[in-house]
Amino acid sequence: MAIMLVCGALLVAGLVVGIAGRHQRFRSPPVEGRPSVGEVARRYVWYVSLAVLAGSAAGVTTIGAGGRLAMRLLAVTGGDDAQGRITEADEVVGRITLGGTIGFMVFNGLFLGIAGAALYLLTRRLLPAGLIGGVVFGAGLLVLLGTTLEPLRDDNPDFDLVGPGWLAVLVFSGLALAYGIALAAFTARLSAWLPLLSTAPRVLVRYAWPALVALAGTVVTVAVAATGVAVVAATRWDRLPCLVRSRRAVLIGRVVLGAAVLAALPGALSSIVDIVNR
Repeated sequence: MAIMLVCGALLVAGLVVGIAGRHQRFRSPPVEGRPSVGEVARRYVWYVSLAVLAGSAAGVTTIGAGGRLAMRLLAVTGGDDAQGRITEADEVVGRITLGGTIGFMVFNGLFLGIAGAALYLLTRRLLPAGLIGGVVFGAGLLVLLGTTLEPLRDDNPDFDLVGPGWLAVLVFSGLALAYGIALAAFTARLSAWLPLLSTAPRVLVRYAWPALVALAGTVVTVAVAATGVAVVAATRWDRLPCLVRSRRAVLIGRVVLGAAVLAALPGALSSIVDIVNR
C-alpha cells in the first residue's frame, strides 16, 4: 500500500507541475553572432543536460509511477484468475515489490523518460507551445511508438491475463498524454533554471545529475559525445543555423511529422481495437 501511495503522489506531482506550467515559455541560451566552437559545445551540453533533467522528472512521475499504478489497477480488474500468473516480463500478477518498483522506475521511467525528452527537444519547434504542445507530443508518441513498442503493443500476451482491454487502452493513453504535458512543463521550467555550463560551483551543482547519468551509461554517453562533435562540425557551415531556424524548415518538419503520424495511425488503431476486443 505504501508503494502505491508514493506512486500516486509522484503522478499527482507530475500532473500538477504540467498543468501549473502550461503558460511557461521555453528559454534557450541567447545567441549573439556566430558562436565559437566552445560556445556550440556548451549549448550542446546544455540541451543534453536539459533532456536528462526534464526527462528524468517527467518520466519518473508519469511513466514510472503512473505505469506502476496502471499495472496494479489492471491486475485487480483482471479478476482472481489473473492473480499469481506470470507476465511477459516474468513478473507475478498482483505482487508489487519495492525492488520491482525501483527497477520499473529506473528502466521505464528514467531511461524512457530521458529518451522521450530528447525527441521532444528535437521536435519542440514543430509543436504548439505550452500544454497543447505537450498533449500533441504525447499523442504522437502513442501513435508512433506506443502501439508498436510499448505499452499498447497488440501482440503483448499480458493483455490476455489482465484487463479489461478497454481500460488498459484508456489508462495507458492517459499516461502518454500526462507524460507529454509534464515533459513540456518540466522542460520549460528547467530551461530557465539551467545556465550554460561553467566552472562556477553553483552551476556545476546543477549539472551533477546529468553527469551522474552520463557515467552510468557509458555506451550512450559515447554516442551522445560523438553526435556532439558532429553538431559542432556542422555549425561551422555558416548557412546551416539559418536554414534550420527558418520558417520553411519548420513547415517542412511539421509536414513530415504529420505525415509520419498519419501513416502510423491505421496500425495504431488496429492495435487498439485488438486490445479492446480481448
